[in-house]
Amino acid sequence: MTKIHPTAQVSSRAKLAEDVEIGPFCIIGAEVEIREGTQVGPHTVIEGPSTLGARNLIYGQSSIGTDPQDLKYKGEASVLRLGDDNRIREFVTINRGTEVAGNETIVGSGNLLMTGVHIAHDCRVGNHNILANSATLAGHVEVADGATVGAFSGVHQFCRVGDRAFIGGYSVITRDALPFVKTVGERGEAKTYGINTIGLERIGLGSKRIKALKKAYRLLFKKDLKLSQALEELRDSSPSEEVVVLLNFIDSSERGFVR
Repeated sequence: MTKIHPTAQVSSRAKLAEDVEIGPFCIIGAEVEIREGTQVGPHTVIEGPSTLGARNLIYGQSSIGTDPQDLKYKGEASVLRLGDDNRIREFVTINRGTEVAGNETIVGSGNLLMTGVHIAHDCRVGNHNILANSATLAGHVEVADGATVGAFSGVHQFCRVGDRAFIGGYSVITRDALPFVKTVGERGEAKTYGINTIGLERIGLGSKRIKALKKAYRLLFKKDLKLSQALEELRDSSPSEEVVVLLNFIDSSERGFVR
């Protein structure tokens, strides 16, 4: 049976699966759907329209599915979609979308959002990412899969963070952060520091594939070649799957990328 603490306020228009747990002093608004196995810790506010998937663990004091912090927002319908098996620590804030970007914010599955994380309106966050304490995503940010955004780091609006990227703590990212690459630095001074070897080894990526990424990185950024020449050389070299992802990310970058 659904367990709702007597001090919680749950809208009659909310849809809760039978084994959802709602802790003390929570507020669950109208048009909120929470699926099986999800636990909502004390003093959490969830507003709708929002859909929270299965087995999410929300530790408490969080604000989820609230209005976007955008002066252009005038109350139009917008949604938050949260996947399964996320761990959301204390004081996390996630805003719904705006009309400019399809009216939805999307967070995938298996993510760890540490204390104080903020995910702004219209973000697209994939799966199995780690956002460390007080990491902040501005509006319209895209984070792929398996990335780490370090503590107290900020990602500028409309920027992208690639697959398995690693952003070091206290960084300010104003251009795209490359997949598989370590990126660290202050606003306007962020730099890349090689391939995220430890992160790739942890997911079992073989040494041959990691070496291919390292070779591509050296060719792109360490040799005395223009970027266009390096890209052409890599495309002609029968690149590995990960190198293709890196090349496609560079080709599709609209804001430029940290080098």
